[in-house]
Amino acid sequence: MGCCSGRCTLIFICTLQLVLALERQVFDFLGYQWAPILANFFHIIVVILGLFGTIQYRPRYIVVYTVWAALWVAWNVFIICYYLDVGGLAKCGSVFHPIQKAAL
Repeated sequence: MGCCSGRCTLIFICTLQLVLALERQVFDFLGYQWAPILANFFHIIVVILGLFGTIQYRPRYIVVYTVWAALWVAWNVFIICYYLDVGGLAKCGSVFHPIQKAAL
C-alpha cells in the first residue's frame, strides 16, 4: 500500500490544473474575447511555475502558486455568483441599468 505525500498530491493537482487550463485555452481561442485567453495564459504560466517549484522544491514558487490559486478560485466564485445573481450581485438591480433609467 502506497501512501501519497503532500508533494505527490501537489504535483497531481498542478498537472490536473495544467491539463484543464490548456483545454479551456483551446476553447477560448474559438471565441472572440481576448481577456479570457490572456488570463488563461497567465494561469498556465503560474501553474507551470508551481509544478516546477514542487518538483525542484522551491518554496517561493510554491507560495506564489498557492496565492495565485486562492485568487483564481475566488475570482471564479465571484464570476459564478455574478452570473447566477446571488445576493447583492444582481445585474438588473443596478442604478445604471437601461430599463430602470427608461422607467424614470
